[in-house]
Amino acid sequence: MGVVTKRSSMTFFSDPASHYSHRVRIVLAEKGVTVDVVNVDPDNPPGELADLNPYNALPTLVDRDLVLYEPNIMMEYLDERFPHPPLLPVYPVARANSRLMIHRIQKDWCGLVDQILAQPNAKASDAARKELRESLLATAPLFGEMPFFLSEEFTIVDCCIAPILWRLPSLGIELNEKQAKPLQKYMDSIFSREGFKASLSDLEEDIRS
Repeated sequence: MGVVTKRSSMTFFSDPASHYSHRVRIVLAEKGVTVDVVNVDPDNPPGELADLNPYNALPTLVDRDLVLYEPNIMMEYLDERFPHPPLLPVYPVARANSRLMIHRIQKDWCGLVDQILAQPNAKASDAARKELRESLLATAPLFGEMPFFLSEEFTIVDCCIAPILWRLPSLGIELNEKQAKPLQKYMDSIFSREGFKASLSDLEEDIRS
């Protein structure tokens, strides 16, 4: 293992195209955290990253002597480290429900997104695209029940959903049906947030430019 230089400030090694990195950048922006965001090409990572992260993977968050390399753990750490505004509910039952929803997003949507992005022209990706689109349409009414996803306040759950929805054009998914209206309204609201706009990398801005 090489010698790791101690940093005096927080550093976030981010893949500018990854929805996993994006969710953490949203939390950082919503919290107004002063952070050095280092955009990294995942195919050509800096040597420093391998010294910090045993998996040499992105994203990686460094806060002085602490190194985190799992995005959901990063988000919860940031919410505890910078408690205002809170992005997880205070009460245990509501907090557990939020964590369960994040797990479902991971199981139901993120795998499909990853498959499409990895091989956008493959036949299997066509099936994944269809499955994701149908799942989003089936879930659309839930987005109209509260100002945010099943919540009166913006939460970490929204931070996980928003990067996927932002990437729908690059995933080849259109949601023009009437039943998608609550979802479209939700997207308009989330995408207009200052924190969301500040979280976008140049590559992500190009998705909808």
